[in-house]
Amino acid sequence: MVLLEISSGWESFFQLIGILLVFLVVLVLTYLVTKWIAGYQQGIMADKNIRVIETFRVSNNKFIQIIQIGKKYLAVSICKDTMNILTELTEEQLTWMPSQEEKNMGGRKIVNANESFQEILNNLKKKIPRK
Repeated sequence: MVLLEISSGWESFFQLIGILLVFLVVLVLTYLVTKWIAGYQQGIMADKNIRVIETFRVSNNKFIQIIQIGKKYLAVSICKDTMNILTELTEEQLTWMPSQEEKNMGGRKIVNANESFQEILNNLKKKIPRK
């Protein structure tokens, strides 16, 4: 009777280890597939004529975006089911323009992967106004 209880305990332990290994394999596969899809989509979007320069959230599902289409800049309003052109902008009307590197990256900022969390935190502290 005691022998039966001991083997049942070991059997439960090995089942737990097996489930944890399956979970880890699924987690790693999910991570790898997500990275692959992100790289694939970034490659598709890299040399296109449409770029989002800036987005401002007005409410939960309403946004104002500045987009670049070719060499034109447009301010558009985006709602749940509609998108309307507000106005056409010139480069001089924009207060911030992406650098050439950022234009090549599709308007996204380039983040230094070697920067430590402490350096990022210190940079954020510098930007927050103190009272």
